[in-house]
Amino acid sequence: MEQYTGTKPVAASHAFDTATLQAHLVRELPGFAGPLTVEQFKGGQSNPTYKLVTPSRCYVMRTKPGPAARLLPSAHAIEREFRVMQYLHGSAVPVPQMLLLCDDEAVIGRAFYVMEHVAGRVLWDQSLPGLQPAERSAIYDEMNRVIAALHSTAVTPAMASYGRPGNYFERQIGRWGKQYRASEIEPIAEMDRLIAWLPAHMPPGARDDTQTAIVHGDFRLDNLMFHPTEPRVVAVLDWELSTLGHPLADFSYHCMAWHIPPGVFRGIGGLDLAALGIPDEDAYVRRYCERRAAAGVPLDPAVLRADWNFYLAYNLFRMASIMQGIAKRVLDGTASSDQARASGAATRALAELGWRYAQRAG
Repeated sequence: MEQYTGTKPVAASHAFDTATLQAHLVRELPGFAGPLTVEQFKGGQSNPTYKLVTPSRCYVMRTKPGPAARLLPSAHAIEREFRVMQYLHGSAVPVPQMLLLCDDEAVIGRAFYVMEHVAGRVLWDQSLPGLQPAERSAIYDEMNRVIAALHSTAVTPAMASYGRPGNYFERQIGRWGKQYRASEIEPIAEMDRLIAWLPAHMPPGARDDTQTAIVHGDFRLDNLMFHPTEPRVVAVLDWELSTLGHPLADFSYHCMAWHIPPGVFRGIGGLDLAALGIPDEDAYVRRYCERRAAAGVPLDPAVLRADWNFYLAYNLFRMASIMQGIAKRVLDGTASSDQARASGAATRALAELGWRYAQRAG
């Protein structure tokens, strides 16, 4: 959940020795030359992100949280981000070029990677205010194209170890349940119910392991960088939650925008989509299925929609677990955003909504 537009001075809790970083990059990154100035990108809940400015070019650096952070198991996996973007570079899924990975925490006190700086627009409000209906339609179709392209990307032996095979939903429910318990601040009955209900109510489509693909894990409008003037994605960002998994988990998460009202999470639920030029969810799902079928993976929109309440309940549970982790980091003083407290407060509301969808699924 990162923001790549707008910078601020580096926060004290995420500061490091700039001279040490500069010396390392001079040695290890071809073409790098100082003097180096470091700015921190605003926003972001998880991995601090920095703009590295030199006289000849700019770079982007992502790091794990500072040494004082108490990290949850498997969280802040920047090495995985580097690996998947390196794999996808040059494919139909636009990503920045990866330039350097440093997992030696002795250099600046934490692992980090450096990638190219991509210029473009991050569109935060999913209703796309200020744009014309045709522009909104084109942007939504481009999002649909990119996520379908991601799920259609071949998984070669080079990526075979990027995720565990089989039982994706079962493993994810178990993982996020553990993450939630590790961050639990106060009892939330709906989270307890979802932890028990979800593994017992998986539809056949969720158990279909033949669909294994690279999944982003947080594919949404504000994790995409668009061309400055065109409705074209120039970079998909924030791959921390990516793995090999079930594409319908990824796609249904992306579609949560249609079920969340405008406000904190900038959803489009309840808006006049036709007037805005934004496709309704049914049309968006059908277009995704068409693109996947064109890539050789037939999907029946009717079957997918019949299981939709399960997928929504699962994703709301997962989002609530993530928000709970952010809330815990606020208490621990390690969250990397001033917005983290507000996001963490949403845990209960997401869990309650998730349980309502579970009850609709039967």
